[in-house]
Amino acid sequence: MTFTYSDRNLRWVTGGLFVVCALAFAAAATTRSVTFDWPDILREPASVVLAAFAADGPRLVWIWFATAWAYGLLAVPVLLLPAALGLRQDPVLRVATYAGAASVLLSLIGFLRWVFVVPPLAGSYVSGDATTRAAVDAAWTAQHQFGGALPGEHLGQLLVIAWSVTLCVIILRSGVLPRWLGAVGLAVSMIYLLNQGDIIATALPGFPVWDLAGLLGSTGWGLWVAALGVSIVVSPARRGTAPRRDGRGSSSVSTGLHVIFGTEAIGLATYDALRSRGRTVRLVNWSGRARGPNDVEVAAGDASDTAFAAEAARGAPSFIRP
Repeated sequence: MTFTYSDRNLRWVTGGLFVVCALAFAAAATTRSVTFDWPDILREPASVVLAAFAADGPRLVWIWFATAWAYGLLAVPVLLLPAALGLRQDPVLRVATYAGAASVLLSLIGFLRWVFVVPPLAGSYVSGDATTRAAVDAAWTAQHQFGGALPGEHLGQLLVIAWSVTLCVIILRSGVLPRWLGAVGLAVSMIYLLNQGDIIATALPGFPVWDLAGLLGSTGWGLWVAALGVSIVVSPARRGTAPRRDGRGSSSVSTGLHVIFGTEAIGLATYDALRSRGRTVRLVNWSGRARGPNDVEVAAGDASDTAFAAEAARGAPSFIRP
């Protein structure tokens, strides 16, 4: 018997979109760095930034447009991820998903100001007199801090790091994806977090800054997102894997079967007590792995999903949820 509740097509779509977004954003960001000296130019004065922007013309606007929407598309797989992993009802992942989607929106706003706000400022600056340039300089600083550093670089990065860290902890605890992915994601997120020093320094000069944090953190995080997508596609669907079978190749369902949802201390104590009485027991948890002899069934899934819970408890006159 095999039953699946994590739609394979959904896993392909979600994982594929993570990979596509990571690669598309990397390509756009690389092009932007080559043509516009990003991100170093972000800390230059308006006279340097606006003149360089105006010199590149419409081509640079389209590069920023592509960069913005390559990243903006990331909101789709972020929102699909809980369902793809079979953890739609998990409250922690649900909150993290909202944070991740919000981070994409904030970053998108920061990117799109280079499409809709900066070009007019650049045009006015290069063609204006001294008075106009002084006014544009002040306008540039205001929009750069309020429209870029605050929503995109500060809030956007903090929220996406929070999403990444939460997902990594869930991966490490449940095994829903390879655990190395969770460990690597935590390390990369911590490096990425250090980039906040550079952002805070725009408001508090002298704040400690690690110059490589932005490059290493953003690059490493992008690679991790691509690895996340690949893992979602190639890893077996944990949420709907069939229970383990005994050495005879048949399911251990029999009269008197007891199903225990949860393999923490109480669940395992109940399991030991039932096994000592010769009862047949099926365990249910997220990872599909639990302590016990080889003939015990372990179903992987989300017990809050009624369809999965009904199938996991099929054939059992009783079930236990500690």
